[in-house]
Amino acid sequence: MMSTTNFFSKEQETQIVNAIKEAEKNTSGEIRVHIEATFKGEAMDRAIAVFNDLKMHETEARNGVLFYVATQAKQFVILGDDGINDVVPDNFWETTKNKVINQFKQGQFAQGLVEGIQEAGQQLKTYFKYQSDDTNELSDEISKG
Repeated sequence: MMSTTNFFSKEQETQIVNAIKEAEKNTSGEIRVHIEATFKGEAMDRAIAVFNDLKMHETEARNGVLFYVATQAKQFVILGDDGINDVVPDNFWETTKNKVINQFKQGQFAQGLVEGIQEAGQQLKTYFKYQSDDTNELSDEISKG
């Protein structure tokens, strides 16, 4: 079993971080990726706990998005904050999640996340336009559990 520290190569991590930076250029939304091997309980509950641990609920517009991946547990969650979920259609994350999972099924984990992040960035800029005085409120680095 691969640990989370070497689940992605350095190049893949760079691709993912660059996708986050690129996506955030077009929106005031904040995107994070968190990866860990496994967890106890429900995947959504764990994603919410990570979301809070990363202080993603403290963004000014409540427009943080977490891509949560549990590698050994084979679980994946996209979690958007209240500011996003209040304004987007009900199936907003489903299409993005399906794109990512289709890549995951082929073993293309980094590519799946990159495509999901790009999609999220496209969607976010519809609702949260980039402002010239925007600050990057959250780290773009991948967090690991």
